[in-house]
Amino acid sequence: MIFGVRAVIEAIEAGKEIDKILVKRDLQSDLSKELFAALKGHFINVQRVPVERINRITNKNHQGVVAFISAIAYQLVENVVPMLFDEGKNPLLLMLDGITDVRNFGAIARTCECAGVDAIIIPSHGSVTVNADAVKTSAGALLSIPVCRERNLTESVRFLKESGYHIVAATEKGDKLYTEADLSLPTCIIMGAEDVGVSEERLSLCDELVKIPMFGKIESLNVSVASGILIYEAIKQRNK
Repeated sequence: MIFGVRAVIEAIEAGKEIDKILVKRDLQSDLSKELFAALKGHFINVQRVPVERINRITNKNHQGVVAFISAIAYQLVENVVPMLFDEGKNPLLLMLDGITDVRNFGAIARTCECAGVDAIIIPSHGSVTVNADAVKTSAGALLSIPVCRERNLTESVRFLKESGYHIVAATEKGDKLYTEADLSLPTCIIMGAEDVGVSEERLSLCDELVKIPMFGKIESLNVSVASGILIYEAIKQRNK
């Protein structure tokens, strides 16, 4: 965590990986204008919040600005994809569309690392980030598996399709069971938030929409459990 306007500006200019910046809602000064000028061209999540929220985070002289530094260096999909093919891999990627629960994210990352998933893709806004809680929940897995943070997931899906990836989304709207999907190809599995699922925009680009059968009274599985089921179905198919 970095606090103070000048310190945050220096972190931005130094190229630090910043998850988000909290700015006091009514902050107006010459230095704050310099901060927003430094933010231009950077896809950093900036939230205007009451000063009381910042005060709960730190009692230091924060000047109305606090930045949270990422625990890792994020990757870009366009860099990871060719590297995996160059290494001769049959890639398996997992895209998380709108997952906001840090504990679920950590549990998913732990499964991915254990199963040998090649990378996790998350959006830069409206999503979990790799913070200390996520790293702890993942048992350190997030420190060893590439995480791509993308400004536009739809464009990332299009790029993956153009690169030869098979795109499979888990959704209650699926027209086949997850065991019927072909996960033996270079594949990106998309998992959505438990409340809204994968966005319609992303669903329209998928090659296959699959569902996990439900036999009880509860309508859906926890997203970390559902992710594990699909990931290990892919591993089973590939091991054959």
